[in-house]
Amino acid sequence: MSLTLWNSRFSVTLVRQQATMFMSSSTKTIAANSLHYTFNNNSQPQQHQIQNQQQRRYSTTIMKPINTALPDKGARRTSQSGNRNPGKTLPQGRNSLESSTSDSGLNVPPFNHPHCDRQAMYQQPVRKVKPLRGNYDYDLVVIGGGSGGLSCAKEAVAHGARVACLDFVKPTPIGTKWGVGGTCVNVGCIPKKLMHQASLLGEAVHEAAAYGWNVDDKIKPDWNKLVSSVQNHIKSVNWVTRVDLRDKKVEYINGLGSFVDPHTLSAKLKSGDRTITAQTFVIAVGGRPRYPNIPGAVEYGITSDDLFSLDREPGKTLVVGAGYIGLECAGFLKGLGYEPTVMVRSIVLRGFDQQMANLVAASMEERGIPFLRKTVPLSVEKQSDGRLLVKYENTETGEIDSDVFDTVLWAIGRKGLVEDLNLHNAGVLTHKDKIQVDCEETTNVPHIYAVGDIIYGKPELTPVAVLAGRLLARRLYADSDLRMDYADVATTVFTPLEYACVGLSEEDAVKTYGAEEIEVFHGYYKPTEFFIPQKSVRYCYVKAVAQRSGDQRVYGLHYLGPVAGEVIQGFAAALKSGLTIPTLMNTVGIHPTTAEEFTRLSITKRSGLDPTPASCCS
Repeated sequence: MSLTLWNSRFSVTLVRQQATMFMSSSTKTIAANSLHYTFNNNSQPQQHQIQNQQQRRYSTTIMKPINTALPDKGARRTSQSGNRNPGKTLPQGRNSLESSTSDSGLNVPPFNHPHCDRQAMYQQPVRKVKPLRGNYDYDLVVIGGGSGGLSCAKEAVAHGARVACLDFVKPTPIGTKWGVGGTCVNVGCIPKKLMHQASLLGEAVHEAAAYGWNVDDKIKPDWNKLVSSVQNHIKSVNWVTRVDLRDKKVEYINGLGSFVDPHTLSAKLKSGDRTITAQTFVIAVGGRPRYPNIPGAVEYGITSDDLFSLDREPGKTLVVGAGYIGLECAGFLKGLGYEPTVMVRSIVLRGFDQQMANLVAASMEERGIPFLRKTVPLSVEKQSDGRLLVKYENTETGEIDSDVFDTVLWAIGRKGLVEDLNLHNAGVLTHKDKIQVDCEETTNVPHIYAVGDIIYGKPELTPVAVLAGRLLARRLYADSDLRMDYADVATTVFTPLEYACVGLSEEDAVKTYGAEEIEVFHGYYKPTEFFIPQKSVRYCYVKAVAQRSGDQRVYGLHYLGPVAGEVIQGFAAALKSGLTIPTLMNTVGIHPTTAEEFTRLSITKRSGLDPTPASCCS
């Protein structure tokens, strides 16, 4: 354990030294200048003129609303949660869901901003904050020690700001808690990927026999050892994070913060309450899993916050919810030898391309994971033997049934952690359990910002929070003009057969441009590594959603198969750079790989031809 921690700290120190050597004074000047970009109507970057830069540096703290027509089709694409109605603009002023006065009766500045499409976003002047040293305890206080908050805090310190970061984790109903780093490090991406990898290794061991390895049939996983290994890694990351904050002079405060007034926080610490003032605040508190409002849900169920440190084998598990968290957990539990069942209220992978989502579900059913469709839980009761009796109802037929499970895992969505912040004391408005922000992550209060999963209508992904937090700090303290672009964010669902995508789903493309303006290129394929162990290739599939006429710009790429995240990451950069179908078809693939299947796409859905390949090499 100590060697692992030493290696982690050594790695961080080495990277920091190399970064310092690389960033010479001239390099820093070039890097700073490279941040000043805008987008024209075709979404192509061009440098600002010096006059525009000067105007932005001395702009007022509240953005002035403008009326902006949408750019051409090549630039109209926005994030999946954004406005999909071409030709329509959002009304000026605050969102109609909110009033002009906070719950406390405080008058707050008007929340005026256009829709954050690329053209409108880059025509807005960037706010510049002039640090008022001495008037407040800190220039910046970040509330939340997750990925977005930490990236913002460390970047702000690097540019001379005095920064404190508050972080506090409330234990789950069964008592699970964790250290600094947020959801991703402790109960999200990292432990999920490690358990997914453990599941894949189990499959690989059994497939090895077909490749000539002598494998003992008695090989089986050790849940407690797996959990211990995962938790040891997480604790090493917690430790390195604390050391990194100390080295970078970010004051870490392990306390629950709530607003007293727009510039004052009260932090509840173990040693008592502490009052903290700051010129600027960034809210990055993220979210936590929801529990259904049914008998026994909280008392006997667990969530992903508990699963990765569970001190017993999960056994036969009911996973309630068919979003990416539910499907990922069901997938690795099956690979580890347990018996998951997925309960689906409506559709699988809401918000994703539904053809791909249904293929993911079908591939999981093929592996022996049952799905209870159109079903909702009614109650959870603990039996005398310790097992859980779950009653549930089919929403279409009204039929009520029940089954007994060892574990019930709730994966029905997440809620933003706004309750403890007392946002009304600062005049910050919320929408449901999230915070609405404009193109610069600003709330309706000009000096209070929000990044990450707590903001309304943006992708809830760690890399999104990290980049948004970093860019925000640069705008505040490094004279940068670069804003976060939430469009075309790539993501991966780590199910047994992985699904990755970037850009628009087929449904959203049709909704945005019309069915007659969309061409879908698609094809099934056969991964070479699947041949010898005779693994199923039935659901290995790729498709490109593109413009039908003109230069055939690609609007979305979708991939179902092995190592999906590694495949789609490079294509994401190409798509954001204006990838077209002719460019894709004229790209020479690397053979034999699964990524090359995108370069072999030639059959369209409209043609009606069979997309199943006859050969892998011609």
